[in-house]
Amino acid sequence: MGTLKDKTLFITGASRGIGKAIALRAARDGARIVVVAKTEQPHDRLPGTIYTAAEEIEAAGGQALPLAVDIRDEDRVSAAVVKAVAQFGGIDILVNNASAIQLTNTSDTTMKRFDLMHQINTRGTFMCTQACLPHLREAANPHVLMLSPPLNMSPRWFAPHVAYTMAKYGMSMCVLGMAEEFRPHGIAVNALWPRTAIATAAVRNLLGGDASIALSRQPAIVADAAYAILCRPSATCNGHFFIDDEVLRAEGMTDLRQYQVDPEQDLDKLLPDFFLDQ
Repeated sequence: MGTLKDKTLFITGASRGIGKAIALRAARDGARIVVVAKTEQPHDRLPGTIYTAAEEIEAAGGQALPLAVDIRDEDRVSAAVVKAVAQFGGIDILVNNASAIQLTNTSDTTMKRFDLMHQINTRGTFMCTQACLPHLREAANPHVLMLSPPLNMSPRWFAPHVAYTMAKYGMSMCVLGMAEEFRPHGIAVNALWPRTAIATAAVRNLLGGDASIALSRQPAIVADAAYAILCRPSATCNGHFFIDDEVLRAEGMTDLRQYQVDPEQDLDKLLPDFFLDQ
Protein backbone atom coordinates (compact mmCIF):
# COMPACT_ATOMS: atom_id res chain seq x y z
CA MET A 1 0.00 0.00 0.00
CA GLY A 2 1.11 3.54 -0.69
CA THR A 3 1.13 6.45 1.71
CA LEU A 4 -0.53 9.84 2.03
CA LYS A 5 2.58 11.48 3.42
CA ASP A 6 2.88 15.06 2.13
CA LYS A 7 -0.40 14.73 0.20
CA THR A 8 -2.90 17.59 0.47
CA LEU A 9 -6.49 16.55 1.11
CA PHE A 10 -9.36 19.01 0.71
CA ILE A 11 -12.13 17.48 2.84
CA THR A 12 -15.63 18.95 3.10
CA GLY A 13 -17.55 18.38 6.30
CA ALA A 14 -14.28 17.62 8.08
CA SER A 15 -15.10 19.12 11.48
CA ARG A 16 -16.75 15.93 12.78
CA GLY A 17 -17.92 12.42 11.99
CA ILE A 18 -16.73 10.57 8.92
CA GLY A 19 -14.99 13.59 7.40
CA LYS A 20 -12.87 14.12 10.50
CA ALA A 21 -12.12 10.40 10.77
CA ILE A 22 -10.77 10.39 7.20
CA ALA A 23 -8.68 13.46 8.02
CA LEU A 24 -7.21 11.85 11.13
CA ARG A 25 -6.33 8.64 9.28
CA ALA A 26 -4.48 10.62 6.63
CA ALA A 27 -2.82 12.77 9.28
CA ARG A 28 -1.14 9.68 10.75
CA ASP A 29 0.88 9.52 7.50
CA GLY A 30 1.84 13.18 7.77
CA ALA A 31 -0.75 14.44 5.27
CA ARG A 32 -1.85 18.04 4.94
CA ILE A 33 -5.57 18.53 5.56
CA VAL A 34 -7.75 21.41 4.45
CA VAL A 35 -10.62 21.31 6.97
CA VAL A 36 -13.61 22.68 5.07
CA ALA A 37 -16.77 23.07 7.16
CA LYS A 38 -19.15 25.68 8.55
CA THR A 39 -18.82 25.17 12.30
CA GLU A 40 -16.64 27.76 14.02
CA GLN A 41 -18.42 27.77 17.39
CA PRO A 42 -19.42 24.72 19.50
CA HIS A 43 -22.97 23.46 18.99
CA ASP A 44 -25.06 21.66 21.60
CA ARG A 45 -26.06 18.74 19.35
CA LEU A 46 -23.11 18.76 16.95
CA PRO A 47 -19.78 18.53 18.78
CA GLY A 48 -16.62 19.76 17.11
CA THR A 49 -15.50 22.80 15.12
CA ILE A 50 -13.02 23.35 12.32
CA TYR A 51 -10.52 24.48 14.94
CA THR A 52 -10.87 21.49 17.27
CA ALA A 53 -10.61 19.19 14.25
CA ALA A 54 -7.43 20.99 13.16
CA GLU A 55 -5.94 20.52 16.63
CA GLU A 56 -6.65 16.78 16.50
CA ILE A 57 -5.17 16.51 13.00
CA GLU A 58 -1.96 18.18 14.08
CA ALA A 59 -1.77 16.03 17.23
CA ALA A 60 -2.08 12.95 14.97
CA GLY A 61 0.94 14.03 12.93
CA GLY A 62 -0.57 16.02 10.08
CA GLN A 63 -0.79 19.67 9.10
CA ALA A 64 -4.16 21.43 9.10
CA LEU A 65 -5.70 24.49 7.51
CA PRO A 66 -9.15 25.16 9.03
CA LEU A 67 -11.42 27.13 6.69
CA ALA A 68 -14.96 28.21 7.51
CA VAL A 69 -16.83 27.51 4.28
CA ASP A 70 -20.48 27.06 3.34
CA ILE A 71 -20.13 24.91 0.22
CA ARG A 72 -23.31 26.47 -1.18
CA ASP A 73 -21.34 29.70 -1.66
CA GLU A 74 -19.31 29.67 -4.87
CA ASP A 75 -17.10 32.57 -3.83
CA ARG A 76 -16.24 30.95 -0.49
CA VAL A 77 -15.41 27.64 -2.16
CA SER A 78 -13.19 29.34 -4.73
CA ALA A 79 -11.43 31.33 -2.00
CA ALA A 80 -10.87 28.17 0.04
CA VAL A 81 -9.18 26.46 -2.90
CA VAL A 82 -6.94 29.50 -3.43
CA LYS A 83 -5.98 29.50 0.27
CA ALA A 84 -5.31 25.75 0.25
CA VAL A 85 -3.00 26.02 -2.75
CA ALA A 86 -1.23 29.05 -1.28
CA GLN A 87 -0.66 27.21 2.02
CA PHE A 88 0.21 23.74 0.77
CA GLY A 89 1.24 24.18 -2.87
CA GLY A 90 -1.54 22.19 -4.50
CA ILE A 91 -4.41 19.74 -3.97
CA ASP A 92 -3.89 16.00 -4.42
CA ILE A 93 -7.17 14.63 -3.11
CA LEU A 94 -10.72 15.92 -2.79
CA VAL A 95 -13.12 14.20 -0.40
CA ASN A 96 -16.72 15.31 -0.96
CA ASN A 97 -18.15 14.31 2.40
CA ALA A 98 -20.41 17.22 3.38
CA SER A 99 -24.07 16.30 3.16
CA ALA A 100 -27.51 17.32 4.41
CA ILE A 101 -30.22 14.83 5.32
CA GLN A 102 -33.92 14.90 6.08
CA LEU A 103 -35.91 11.68 5.91
CA THR A 104 -39.35 13.09 5.14
CA ASN A 105 -41.92 12.24 2.51
CA THR A 106 -43.08 14.59 -0.22
CA SER A 107 -45.83 16.25 1.85
CA ASP A 108 -43.56 16.88 4.82
CA THR A 109 -40.50 18.19 2.97
CA THR A 110 -40.39 21.97 2.83
CA MET A 111 -38.89 23.52 -0.26
CA LYS A 112 -36.33 25.23 1.97
CA ARG A 113 -35.11 21.83 3.13
CA PHE A 114 -35.34 20.40 -0.40
CA ASP A 115 -33.11 23.22 -1.64
CA LEU A 116 -30.66 22.78 1.25
CA MET A 117 -30.14 19.07 0.49
CA HIS A 118 -29.69 19.62 -3.22
CA GLN A 119 -27.45 22.65 -2.79
CA ILE A 120 -25.10 20.88 -0.37
CA ASN A 121 -25.18 17.30 -1.63
CA THR A 122 -25.38 17.60 -5.40
CA ARG A 123 -24.45 21.18 -6.20
CA GLY A 124 -21.79 21.43 -3.48
CA THR A 125 -20.13 18.22 -4.65
CA PHE A 126 -20.13 19.38 -8.26
CA MET A 127 -18.84 22.85 -7.37
CA CYS A 128 -16.03 21.67 -5.07
CA THR A 129 -14.89 19.21 -7.72
CA GLN A 130 -14.96 21.89 -10.40
CA ALA A 131 -12.97 24.28 -8.20
CA CYS A 132 -10.30 21.69 -7.32
CA LEU A 133 -10.04 20.23 -10.83
CA PRO A 134 -7.21 22.43 -12.20
CA HIS A 135 -5.03 21.45 -9.23
CA LEU A 136 -5.97 17.77 -9.33
CA ARG A 137 -4.79 17.70 -12.95
CA GLU A 138 -1.33 18.70 -11.69
CA ALA A 139 -1.19 16.12 -8.88
CA ALA A 140 0.87 12.93 -9.01
CA ASN A 141 -1.88 10.51 -7.90
CA PRO A 142 -5.11 12.51 -7.91
CA HIS A 143 -8.31 11.20 -6.35
CA VAL A 144 -11.84 12.47 -5.88
CA LEU A 145 -13.88 10.47 -3.38
CA MET A 146 -17.61 10.99 -2.81
CA LEU A 147 -19.31 9.72 0.33
CA SER A 148 -22.32 8.54 -1.62
CA PRO A 149 -24.14 5.28 -2.35
CA PRO A 150 -24.40 2.96 -5.33
CA LEU A 151 -27.19 4.00 -7.71
CA ASN A 152 -29.87 1.56 -6.59
CA MET A 153 -33.08 2.25 -8.52
CA SER A 154 -35.35 0.21 -6.25
CA PRO A 155 -38.50 2.25 -5.43
CA ARG A 156 -38.11 1.33 -1.74
CA TRP A 157 -35.22 3.79 -1.52
CA PHE A 158 -37.23 6.61 -3.08
CA ALA A 159 -40.75 6.35 -1.70
CA PRO A 160 -40.09 7.25 1.98
CA HIS A 161 -37.74 10.21 1.33
CA VAL A 162 -37.58 11.00 -2.37
CA ALA A 163 -36.03 14.46 -1.87
CA TYR A 164 -33.09 13.11 0.15
CA THR A 165 -32.56 10.19 -2.21
CA MET A 166 -32.49 12.49 -5.24
CA ALA A 167 -29.97 14.78 -3.56
CA LYS A 168 -27.73 11.94 -2.41
CA TYR A 169 -27.88 10.17 -5.77
CA GLY A 170 -26.83 13.45 -7.36
CA MET A 171 -23.44 12.91 -5.73
CA SER A 172 -23.30 9.38 -7.13
CA MET A 173 -24.24 10.60 -10.61
CA CYS A 174 -21.23 12.93 -10.38
CA VAL A 175 -19.09 9.82 -9.83
CA LEU A 176 -20.62 8.07 -12.82
CA GLY A 177 -20.00 10.99 -15.17
CA MET A 178 -16.79 12.48 -13.82
CA ALA A 179 -14.96 9.14 -13.62
CA GLU A 180 -15.25 8.85 -17.38
CA GLU A 181 -14.78 12.56 -18.06
CA PHE A 182 -11.57 12.79 -16.01
CA ARG A 183 -10.15 9.42 -17.11
CA PRO A 184 -7.85 11.00 -19.73
CA HIS A 185 -6.33 13.15 -16.98
CA GLY A 186 -5.61 10.16 -14.73
CA ILE A 187 -7.91 11.48 -12.00
CA ALA A 188 -9.71 8.73 -10.08
CA VAL A 189 -13.33 9.44 -9.13
CA ASN A 190 -14.98 6.92 -6.83
CA ALA A 191 -17.77 6.60 -4.27
CA LEU A 192 -17.58 5.05 -0.81
CA TRP A 193 -20.57 4.03 1.29
CA PRO A 194 -20.88 2.22 4.62
CA ARG A 195 -22.54 -1.18 4.92
CA THR A 196 -24.04 -0.26 8.28
CA ALA A 197 -25.06 2.84 10.15
CA ILE A 198 -22.06 4.81 11.40
CA ALA A 199 -21.91 6.26 14.91
CA THR A 200 -22.27 9.95 14.07
CA ALA A 201 -24.42 12.82 15.28
CA ALA A 202 -26.79 12.27 12.36
CA VAL A 203 -27.53 8.71 13.44
CA ARG A 204 -28.01 9.74 17.06
CA ASN A 205 -30.24 12.69 16.20
CA LEU A 206 -32.27 11.23 13.33
CA LEU A 207 -32.25 7.45 13.54
CA GLY A 208 -33.01 6.44 17.09
CA GLY A 209 -30.54 7.92 19.55
CA ASP A 210 -28.23 5.78 21.65
CA ALA A 211 -30.05 2.55 20.73
CA SER A 212 -29.10 3.08 17.07
CA ILE A 213 -25.55 4.07 17.99
CA ALA A 214 -25.14 0.74 19.79
CA LEU A 215 -26.02 -1.04 16.53
CA SER A 216 -23.57 0.99 14.46
CA ARG A 217 -19.93 0.87 13.47
CA GLN A 218 -17.36 3.55 14.28
CA PRO A 219 -16.40 6.19 11.67
CA ALA A 220 -12.94 4.58 11.61
CA ILE A 221 -14.19 1.81 9.31
CA VAL A 222 -15.05 4.34 6.63
CA ALA A 223 -11.80 6.22 7.24
CA ASP A 224 -9.69 3.08 6.86
CA ALA A 225 -11.55 2.12 3.69
CA ALA A 226 -11.10 5.63 2.30
CA TYR A 227 -7.40 5.48 3.11
CA ALA A 228 -7.03 2.21 1.21
CA ILE A 229 -8.77 3.66 -1.84
CA LEU A 230 -6.82 6.93 -1.81
CA CYS A 231 -3.50 5.09 -1.66
CA ARG A 232 -4.29 3.09 -4.80
CA PRO A 233 -2.98 4.20 -8.22
CA SER A 234 -5.52 6.64 -9.63
CA ALA A 235 -5.02 5.37 -13.19
CA THR A 236 -6.37 1.92 -12.29
CA CYS A 237 -8.86 2.74 -9.51
CA ASN A 238 -11.66 4.69 -11.14
CA GLY A 239 -15.44 4.67 -11.41
CA HIS A 240 -16.16 2.32 -8.52
CA PHE A 241 -18.97 2.38 -5.97
CA PHE A 242 -17.12 0.93 -2.99
CA ILE A 243 -18.64 -0.47 0.22
CA ASP A 244 -16.47 0.02 3.30
CA ASP A 245 -16.23 -3.56 4.56
CA GLU A 246 -15.65 -4.94 1.05
CA VAL A 247 -12.68 -2.61 0.63
CA LEU A 248 -11.15 -3.73 3.92
CA ARG A 249 -11.69 -7.41 3.20
CA ALA A 250 -9.93 -6.91 -0.13
CA GLU A 251 -7.04 -5.46 1.91
CA GLY A 252 -6.86 -8.70 3.90
CA MET A 253 -8.91 -7.80 6.98
CA THR A 254 -11.16 -10.64 8.12
CA ASP A 255 -12.35 -9.57 11.57
CA LEU A 256 -14.17 -6.24 11.51
CA ARG A 257 -15.56 -6.41 15.04
CA GLN A 258 -13.00 -3.83 16.13
CA TYR A 259 -15.09 -1.21 14.32
CA GLN A 260 -18.36 -1.99 16.08
CA VAL A 261 -19.56 0.32 18.84
CA ASP A 262 -20.52 -2.89 20.65
CA PRO A 263 -18.03 -5.60 19.60
CA GLU A 264 -20.23 -8.28 21.18
CA GLN A 265 -23.15 -7.48 18.89
CA ASP A 266 -23.87 -10.04 16.17
CA LEU A 267 -23.13 -8.77 12.67
CA ASP A 268 -26.64 -9.50 11.43
CA LYS A 269 -28.06 -7.30 14.20
CA LEU A 270 -26.20 -4.18 13.07
CA LEU A 271 -28.32 -1.41 11.60
CA PRO A 272 -28.02 -1.52 7.79
CA ASP A 273 -27.39 1.71 5.93
CA PHE A 274 -29.70 3.11 3.29
CA PHE A 275 -29.59 2.21 -0.41
CA LEU A 276 -28.11 -1.28 0.01
CA ASP A 277 -30.14 -4.41 -0.61
CA GLN A 278 -28.83 -6.80 2.03
